[in-house]
Amino acid sequence: MTDGYQDADDPGRRELMALHAERADLEQRLALAEQQRLYLADPAAVAAAQAEEATLLAALDRIMTRIRAAEYRSQPGARSW
Repeated sequence: MTDGYQDADDPGRRELMALHAERADLEQRLALAEQQRLYLADPAAVAAAQAEEATLLAALDRIMTRIRAAEYRSQPGARSW
């Protein structure tokens, strides 16, 4: 017996993999913004990095919510909203 996410052609698996790829990209960009905020000397650049970090954190929160929803939908007997 297999769950739906083991089939590479399954749309749910493709959606979840795309969401995780987007999450990984956001996490890399967030790490860069954090490093820039911590270590740049120019106050304007630090402020820009801080603003970017806040934007990326909000985007990461949204993508994590979408990942949790996709994982829930993959459960047997999951309700559709």
